[in-house]
Amino acid sequence: MGSSPQLGSTVQDFTLPGGALTGERFERRDYTLSAARGRAVVLAFYPGDNTAVCTKQLCSYSSGMETFGELDAEVWGISPQGVDSHESFARAHGLRMPLLADTGREIARAYGVAAPGIGVRRAVFLIGPDGVLRWKHVAVLGATFQSLDTLTEHLSGIKNA
Repeated sequence: MGSSPQLGSTVQDFTLPGGALTGERFERRDYTLSAARGRAVVLAFYPGDNTAVCTKQLCSYSSGMETFGELDAEVWGISPQGVDSHESFARAHGLRMPLLADTGREIARAYGVAAPGIGVRRAVFLIGPDGVLRWKHVAVLGATFQSLDTLTEHLSGIKNA
């Protein structure tokens, strides 16, 4: 596992293919982190589409999209599956955040969350509107995830800073 970005440092820019469910349409495009400057971004790395804990985690975050919006934050899910898998996952569970395909795990490695066997560790990185890493949590086992309340509490701190 590589080293994770340090708190207070500007994170490395990246672009990944992905898509987001908008009504009945799954809109595919490339997502570039620097294009989100001016808003906080929650990067939620997860091991796989349609797995029990990942589904519960992303459904929780999707149900809180209004709360994230009120905090001027975007949520991006990132896993090693391709965009076709993400579309199926989003449609099956009504997920409303962009799901990004890190099929080569380059971004997972850059964030220190690539893991042998499972592919990617469950992790959350909160990036401020200025591109600086403000908070992170990397799971050792990945059987649990950071709650919506925990994330909104940390995002409130970013917004009020």
